[in-house]
Amino acid sequence: MATAFDYKKEYKDLYQPKKGPGLIRVPAMQFVAVEGKGDPNAENGAYANAMALLYGISFTIKMSYLGAKKIEGYFPYVVPPLEGLWWMADGMPGIDYGRKSEFCWISMIRLPEFVDQPVFDWAKEELARKKKLDPTAAHLFHWEEGLCVQAMHTGPYDSEPSTVKGMVDYAGENGLQEEFVSGRYHHEIYLSDPRRTAPEKLKTIIRHPVKKA
Repeated sequence: MATAFDYKKEYKDLYQPKKGPGLIRVPAMQFVAVEGKGDPNAENGAYANAMALLYGISFTIKMSYLGAKKIEGYFPYVVPPLEGLWWMADGMPGIDYGRKSEFCWISMIRLPEFVDQPVFDWAKEELARKKKLDPTAAHLFHWEEGLCVQAMHTGPYDSEPSTVKGMVDYAGENGLQEEFVSGRYHHEIYLSDPRRTAPEKLKTIIRHPVKKA
């Protein structure tokens, strides 16, 4: 088996930003995605259920070469990191960390370019058959994020506002302003496993969509 393609290593601008804020134009990608509402920390809640679908479908596709299914164009790859798009139920720009029960979110994991709708549908059927999970909520999500300010945040999720402030200041200094409109959201990419990493060492990429002021 060939060396697995690792998106984090091949696209360092997308997955290994410097600590300070920087400007990036994010190209079109595709994801397995699940949309929901509510506190992501709720035990057995919608967010936890979404994780089972996202990882279940991702690893079904990744490991397909071991079974009878032969996917055209398949190449071995490392499953990319979990990502999340976040907004508030009341339409407030950005997010309010003090009102997690009012979070709206799209959780997602990037999929390789060889995944098309038939392959995606097959993976959902396999997940339902093998794991007895209802995959209805998962969908193939095509998305082009466009111009963003991004930064690496180190520490607990609830301490993100300090990093976000630096991003807002950076945008203003460069003639830009945040643009939270339909299809453009507060975006987080999770590079650490919170089950195995101390809160103060968690690494999360934060992206905010921007436009010229």
